[in-house]
Amino acid sequence: MERELLGKKPDPKRRQCWSTTTVTLILFLITNTTSILLSSGAGASLVRRYEPRTVRIWDDSGALIADLNATRSALESSRAELAGLHARLGTATLLLQTLLADVVTAARANDDQQKQAATGWWARELAGELKLAVGNVASAGEAALGHACGRFQDELERYMDYKPSGECPSDAALEHLLMRGGCEPLPRRRCRPRSPARYVDPAPLPKSLWTTPPDTSVVWDAYHPCKNYSCLAASHGFGFDLRGRHEKGLWTHDDGALAYSVDKALAAKPKGTVRIGLDMGGGGGTFAARMSERGVTVVTATTNAGAPFGSFVASRGLVPIHVGPARRLPFFDGTLDVVHAAGELMAGWMVPGDNMALEFALFDVYRVLRPGGLFWLDHFVFPGAQLNATYAPMLDRVGFRKLRWNAGRKLDGGAKKNEWYLSALLERPMT
Repeated sequence: MERELLGKKPDPKRRQCWSTTTVTLILFLITNTTSILLSSGAGASLVRRYEPRTVRIWDDSGALIADLNATRSALESSRAELAGLHARLGTATLLLQTLLADVVTAARANDDQQKQAATGWWARELAGELKLAVGNVASAGEAALGHACGRFQDELERYMDYKPSGECPSDAALEHLLMRGGCEPLPRRRCRPRSPARYVDPAPLPKSLWTTPPDTSVVWDAYHPCKNYSCLAASHGFGFDLRGRHEKGLWTHDDGALAYSVDKALAAKPKGTVRIGLDMGGGGGTFAARMSERGVTVVTATTNAGAPFGSFVASRGLVPIHVGPARRLPFFDGTLDVVHAAGELMAGWMVPGDNMALEFALFDVYRVLRPGGLFWLDHFVFPGAQLNATYAPMLDRVGFRKLRWNAGRKLDGGAKKNEWYLSALLERPMT
C-alpha cells in the first residue's frame, strides 16, 4: 500500500487547480499594488518603467491570459484617466489664475475710482452725509452715484444737506434738476419724506382711474405754482382734468390717420398677448388708465417737474416711475409687450434735433420689447424735411417692422416752422 502511495503519480487536475489559485493570488497582489501606485501619483511612471512587453504564463491556460490582458487594458484605462485628470487640473489652474487676475484688476479699478472721486470728480473734498453715502457704497464695489454728479457738486451737497433720521427737505425740483443733468443714480439719503396733512385713502379701483384725488393726498412743495388739483386742471389741462371731454376721449377713437385707438392697436396682436408695457413721458397716466381698463399693466414714466405728476399717477392706482432721459430703461431685455411714446411729452426722451440721442433711445426701446412687441409712436413731432431723410431710415436701421405709418403737418402752431406729426405702430420682429 505504501509503495503504491509513494509511487502514485500526481493528479494533473489537482496541480492545475493549485496553479490557478496561485496565479489568481499573484494577480490580486499585482492589481492592488498597481491601484495604490496609481492613486499615489507614481503609478503611471512605474507602469511605463517596468511593464513587460509580453506575458507568458502557462500557454495552455487561455483563461489566465484573458485575465492578464483584461488587467493590462484596465491599467491602460487608468493611465488615460490620469492623463485626463492632469489636463483638467491644468485647465482649473489657468481658470483660477484668470479669476485671481480679474479680482486684482477690479480691486485696482475700485481704488482708482475712489482716488478719482476724491480728486478728479470734485472741486473740493466731500464732507457730511454725501461723503458717508458715497464712501459706504464705493467700499462695496458699487457705483454710489452717476459720473456726471461731479459737475453738480454744489447742488448735490444741497440735496444731501439734511438732519439724519429726520425729515427730508422738500426738494423735488432739485432732484429733477440733478437727474436731468445726468447725475443718476442719486445717492441714498437717511431721512424720511414728509407725509401730507389729513391724508385719506385713495378711491378703490376701477373708480380711482377717473377720480381726481383729494388735495391732501400730496405735499405741495414751494416750487409748485399751483397748490391744489383744481388749479392744475385749469392751468395744465392735459393730464389733470379727468372730468374734461378731452381727457376722457383720449385713445378711444381711431380716425384712420394720426389718431390711433387703444383697441385698434391691441388688435394688431393676438388677444391677451399684450399684458405689460411702458408709457414714456406719460404725464398724468391717462394712457396707462385706458390700458388698465383692458387688463394691460402699463408703467408710466413721468417726473414731478412743476407739478406732482408722480403722486397723481399713483393716486389713480397706476405705477409711476422716475427715470432720466439718458438712462438705460430699467427693464430686462425682451420683457415688455408694448412701449408707447406720446408726442411732445416725450421730448425729453427723444429729441428730434439730437439724432444720435434719438437713435440710442430707439435701440433701447427695441431692447426691452419682446419679439413681436409693439412700439407705438404717437404724434411724434419732427421737422418736415427730415422724415424720409433721417427718421424713416433710422427706424429701419434699428430693425422695427412697420405695421401702420401716418404722417401729417402740425397745424396747431407748427405750420410756420414746417413741423410734422408722425404716428406709427411698429413691431420688433419675431425672429
